[in-house]
Amino acid sequence: MSQIEATRTRIKAIRRPRIGFLGVGWIGRHRMNAIIEAGDVEAAAIADPADQMRSDAGQLAPAAQTVASFEELLACDLDGVVIATPSALHAEQSIRALQRGLAVFCQKPLGRTRREVEDVVDAARKADRLLAVDLSYRFTDGMRKIKQLIEEGQLGTIFAADLVFHNAYGPDKDWFYDKARSGGGCVTDLGVHLADLALWCIDFPQVNKVESKIFSGGRPLAAGSKTVEDYAVATLHLKSGAVVRLTCSWRLQAGRDAIIEARFHGTEGGAELRNVDGSFYDFTAAYHQGNHSETLSLPPDAWGGRAAQDWAKRLAAGSHYDPQCERLIEVAALIDDIYAASEHAAG
Repeated sequence: MSQIEATRTRIKAIRRPRIGFLGVGWIGRHRMNAIIEAGDVEAAAIADPADQMRSDAGQLAPAAQTVASFEELLACDLDGVVIATPSALHAEQSIRALQRGLAVFCQKPLGRTRREVEDVVDAARKADRLLAVDLSYRFTDGMRKIKQLIEEGQLGTIFAADLVFHNAYGPDKDWFYDKARSGGGCVTDLGVHLADLALWCIDFPQVNKVESKIFSGGRPLAAGSKTVEDYAVATLHLKSGAVVRLTCSWRLQAGRDAIIEARFHGTEGGAELRNVDGSFYDFTAAYHQGNHSETLSLPPDAWGGRAAQDWAKRLAAGSHYDPQCERLIEVAALIDDIYAASEHAAG
């Protein structure tokens, strides 16, 4: 290593990592603000094709360079990038950033298929760069405490779980309804959180069989349909004999804005997370034994930006490739299996 290169390495080691933000719509700005507030990294660049989006995000980081394209962002002097663009772009943009030596924090889904996710994880491994995805519900106080109960054996043997995410609304951007750009409907948008929580909470068990059915406008979708689903139910049969059911929807006549629940049933106890009065943000969690219930967590809980902050903190601490990101492949494989099982049922 030359003296100049050694000097650059030392400087890089003592300064805060410089982060670029790609896509700064509502979710992108929210994660950007959370990362800035944590103070572990420097918001160095902002990229978005929309002038107004760049302007709004620029108010959060007035010193950041603003550019219109991903290519321009890659040309900036960065250590990492936060990606919040349409789903079809996630895998390609993540791979290109990783190949440039940048750490990546990406909105879910990381890819539209298992193959896309495998390619991103492989790129992170080869580049030895930190990769994480915004699976934010893991970071709610309630889910953390439920996972801790399960790990400590307080629930005994888990034999069943039910996870639900119903949304009285549908996404407000047209690309969500284009299967080529989104990868799928409510399963890809909401079901990925349920699949991740189910697998993560019970330590990524082997899934032997998946049964599912998906609907659009109240009708089962035919095999090969290019229409995205707005209702789905899936049953996972685990190697242990346990059964897990996942249900999600857009525009459900639910009588409230949202129903978000995760219930785990064990031989010694049960635990549940549920949203409060239809809120997308406020949750309670409880531990059950017989007819007795103990509160684990109550709102308020500012959990929305914690996944992004965790990635930024690890990056600032010098973390590189984390083998735990390989678990993202298992989540993507389960989403693929849910779609495949519904095709088989409809076929």
